[in-house]
Amino acid sequence: MSIATKICLNKSYFKENLTTILENDDFKVTLFRYPSGIESVKIANAKGYVELLPYMGQIIWDAEFNGISLRLKNIFKEPKPATCIVDTYGCFAFHSGLLANGCPGPEDTHPMHGEFSCAKMDEAWLEISEDTVSLVSKYEYCQGFGYHYIAQPSVSLKKDATRFTIHMEVTNLTCTEMPLQYMCHMNYAYVDQGRISSNIPATAFKLRESIPSHVHPTEKWLAYNEEIKKLQKKGRSLEVLDQPDMYDPEIVFMADHIDQYAPNVTVEIDSPKGYGFRTDFSTKDFTSATRWIMKNDDLQVAAFVLPATCRPEGFLAAKKAGTLLYLKPNEKKTFTVLTGLK
Repeated sequence: MSIATKICLNKSYFKENLTTILENDDFKVTLFRYPSGIESVKIANAKGYVELLPYMGQIIWDAEFNGISLRLKNIFKEPKPATCIVDTYGCFAFHSGLLANGCPGPEDTHPMHGEFSCAKMDEAWLEISEDTVSLVSKYEYCQGFGYHYIAQPSVSLKKDATRFTIHMEVTNLTCTEMPLQYMCHMNYAYVDQGRISSNIPATAFKLRESIPSHVHPTEKWLAYNEEIKKLQKKGRSLEVLDQPDMYDPEIVFMADHIDQYAPNVTVEIDSPKGYGFRTDFSTKDFTSATRWIMKNDDLQVAAFVLPATCRPEGFLAAKKAGTLLYLKPNEKKTFTVLTGLK
């Protein structure tokens, strides 16, 4: 993408009142600071908007197109200052990783979903081309006697589009190999009676066998899990969200080695109301995927696909499974996801 204009942002630009920093026939970009002190950038086109937190992990706080919210139902009225994502879990999407990812196992020492999810970005800027506006953030992780990397996440929205691109670029600046675990964690809204489809087999997604510490099983939930296992033995899976009472605690599926099925994966969820969500990604970037479904009075989510480099069961589980990536000194790795309203 050729860049016609770059606008460097500064935290002093963000006020309690909405400020327009860019406006033309196709886009409007506004800045805002929540009462909690968190800075927000909203990029809007004729169809809707994405709202991002440029200095906090470049979290995608909200997204809406054609009047349809993409974001999970949650209890957070605004983003909160946090070092762990669960302390501000009201967002549409976040970057899980990068040195470790997912729910830590009993012997793991990393925080839930890794060190990067709420990281304080060093700088942020807008890039504007003829038909696209992007927000780019940059973060340098540097730890004495530890690892050193540069991460550069970005989100790009084209004019008149209802889908947008999420991008992550990681460069290892350590003089040794550095482990890398990454998941593009998109918390899509729960879709009642939603039908999930993909160009890879439904049975590629296997029900999670492990039970992380934040999950508290009930007898009903355990029995429902056994029903799903019986379905999977018959070559079927959970493809329609038609039993909402069974999705608390969470129901999680995981797919491994999905590069065996297709070079590019498309996953969709369609509502009987006539709309749907879609996510596309390359299996050169992501060889694993997770599906997370949960519904109660506080949280309602149908994360129909979470592209990842490995399962979200923590660092040691990934190391044991042989699914950790390692970057050589000065090696760069990029990840790209296209997602949004169909």
